[in-house]
This record gives sequence, structure tokens and C-alpha cells, in this order.
Amino acid sequence: MVVCVCNAIRESQLRDVARSGQLRCAKAAYAQLGRKPKCGQCLPFARNIISDVAATA
Repeated sequence: MVVCVCNAIRESQLRDVARSGQLRCAKAAYAQLGRKPKCGQCLPFARNIISDVAATA
């Protein structure tokens, strides 16, 4: 599923980044992917994905 249309970031990419490091926020995940949030509508969903990965780790 596409999480961020502006940057074409998929849910699987966010989950991989979240598993690989200690992220505190969605913006840090975007930075690791070499991108920045543009419109910001995806950030709440990205935060949920990162929290989900952290909870299952």
C-alpha cells in the first residue's frame, strides 16, 4: 500500500526502515529514505506503522 503519494513511499519501505533502526518519528524514517514530508497528510499513518513495528519488536 502507498503511504505517501507525494514521495511514493510504500508501507513495506516504512516497515523496513522502522525494523532497521531506532526511529522516534516519521520524519526520521522519511529522512532515512532520502525524502521529506511534503503535504503532511501521511504522517499520522506513518507514525502508526512505526509504532506497530516497535510494539512487535
